[in-house]
Amino acid sequence: MSELKNDRFLRALMREPVDMTPVWMMRQAGRYLPEYRNTRAQAGDFLGLCMNPDLACEVTLQPLRRYPLDAAILFSDILTIPDAMGLGLFFEEGEGPRFRKPVRTENDIDVLPVLRPERDLPYVIDAVRLIRRELNGAVPLIGFSGSPWTLATYMVEGGSSKDFRLAKTMLYDRPELMHRLLSLLADAVAAYLNAQIDAGAQAVQIFDTWGGALSDAAYQEFSLAYMRRIVSQLRRESEGRKVPVILFTKGGGQWLEAMADSGCDALGLDWTTNIGQARQRVGSRVALQGNMDPAVLYAGAAAIRAEVGRILASFGPYPGHVFNLGHGITPGVLPEHAGIFIEAVHELSMR
Repeated sequence: MSELKNDRFLRALMREPVDMTPVWMMRQAGRYLPEYRNTRAQAGDFLGLCMNPDLACEVTLQPLRRYPLDAAILFSDILTIPDAMGLGLFFEEGEGPRFRKPVRTENDIDVLPVLRPERDLPYVIDAVRLIRRELNGAVPLIGFSGSPWTLATYMVEGGSSKDFRLAKTMLYDRPELMHRLLSLLADAVAAYLNAQIDAGAQAVQIFDTWGGALSDAAYQEFSLAYMRRIVSQLRRESEGRKVPVILFTKGGGQWLEAMADSGCDALGLDWTTNIGQARQRVGSRVALQGNMDPAVLYAGAAAIRAEVGRILASFGPYPGHVFNLGHGITPGVLPEHAGIFIEAVHELSMR
């Protein structure tokens, strides 16, 4: 594997000094870019794009050709694991992801197979290898997965949900069933992330998109406990270097101390949390990633720069900050506004 030319993202995650604050964006390869939309049209649909390693590699690299980003993130989807378990993933226009075979009974859980990533998700592992080769050491590659609780919500609901009625009913009525499903998923996610690390991912992020929908007690028992289980199983070194782990619970600002004790290296923050207060709460135990409201990118250059400056000042002159949005970049953002954001992070943090 080629020598890493820009490692400030990895250094920041390990809370080492950097020349400027590194920056990447969740969903940086996405619909706001015309070149992404062209490649997606070429693939036929979103799933076709995810399942074609060459095209997944192409869209992963597109934002890096445009912007001086400090990391690439594998282009894939969090629902690849349940799809590989035979649930029949498809996307409905305007409806989002759906499953043909939701998981709602004891028998539904009993028949779920143990995930073997190289066998069951070869297109993801091939994409990781290809992206690493094509990056040629320019910046690190981030691998990722959804959290067990987040995957379970889609599997039980059969798709997206506003209130998680079915998943929460199982959690409260049949907690032992939900625990069985989450145990299976935690081990699948750990195997999946380890396969990505073996294929060349240099950091990994667990997206706990729906952890914030839980009560305090339920979050600790049904989300965080299983992310801890994953972290304890991960390969933490590869190619002679530490492989940092980032946990991101959207809406998880109240659990930062508990998350920091999970064994992870960094916490992702959404935009509802004050990053300076978060740093005071977790101290130097973990790095922090975030946390600008993606909607700021709809505003003009002056407002974008002002908000970047405010967040940098709030974090303060300490090591351990990776700048990011508080959630994924949205499709209506102008590509030049993303450019203004990235340049502002580098320029203002250098000062």
